[in-house]
Amino acid sequence: MSPYSVRRSLLLMAFLVVSGFSTGTAVASIDGEPVPGSAQRIALWPTGLAPGDKPLSQAPQVVERSADPALPDRYVTHVSEPWLVVYRPARPNGTALLVAPGGGYQRVVLDKEGSALVPAFVDQGGITLFVLRYRLPGEGREDRDAALADAQRAMRLIRARAGEWQLDRRRIGVIGFSAGGHLTARLGNGFDQPAYPATDAIDRVSARPDFQLLIYPVIDMAGADAHPGSRERLLGPRPEPALQRRYSMQHQVRADTPPTFLVHAGDDDAVPVGNSLGFYAGLRRAGVPAELHVFAHGGHGFGTRGIAGLTAAAWPRLALDWIAAQRTERAP
Repeated sequence: MSPYSVRRSLLLMAFLVVSGFSTGTAVASIDGEPVPGSAQRIALWPTGLAPGDKPLSQAPQVVERSADPALPDRYVTHVSEPWLVVYRPARPNGTALLVAPGGGYQRVVLDKEGSALVPAFVDQGGITLFVLRYRLPGEGREDRDAALADAQRAMRLIRARAGEWQLDRRRIGVIGFSAGGHLTARLGNGFDQPAYPATDAIDRVSARPDFQLLIYPVIDMAGADAHPGSRERLLGPRPEPALQRRYSMQHQVRADTPPTFLVHAGDDDAVPVGNSLGFYAGLRRAGVPAELHVFAHGGHGFGTRGIAGLTAAAWPRLALDWIAAQRTERAP
């Protein structure tokens, strides 16, 4: 391993320790992921593999795209045994967010839409984050519901073990980015859709998020606003119109879809703003409480890093205020 790679990994581990990822000795491995069995890494399934699944031929691969060791930008592919990485605040406020990062259903982004959320949401907001490394379609696995199964299981696991992390079981939401926003919308619309066979007591716990946040989400799989890469990875190269509609989340909104917070940039040329507009319209038709923020500039994939000097930089604060308002609105 080159000296640069070692230095980059050490800096990443230092970032994780400072951000509350670990107390005491560092528990991150050389790729920046917490080691299996540590308190920061939670396996989703009792045996590692989801029920009925089999391991992929290739081991999980974590790739670093950033040349700046201070700004890691990793992604993971070929996940066979999905897991959560936990970021805990010094003083938890009882609220948790399951995080579904993007990656076009081709990869799962780990930092830009994962660890980079820590300063705003964990350190300042007091929220406990559970960032999901979910299984992907098109890696030798013919299962469109694998990611949904992982999201359902993650929500149930967090709620079942809420006391362990000082959480309120009624304050567990989900936030998704880009294709992770599509997965989040699938969870919100289909939290009770059987995506895997029950295995233990955790699977009897509700998988319904108490609220959801969709950040520049992929929503439509059929129209001009569809993201071609996400659609092909999830549905195949020539999906039938009925299949496209089934996976177009604006058409699947229900009256019990969770209250929703949406963020998009009007100049997003990868996942057009029509995705959020269409989902918002679907929420309105179903009578689901929703809030939509469309910023003029920001493009796609800005997370919390790429918006300095833009009005879109306000979205984390707006999101925290909206999450707090859900507590007020639910109070007796």
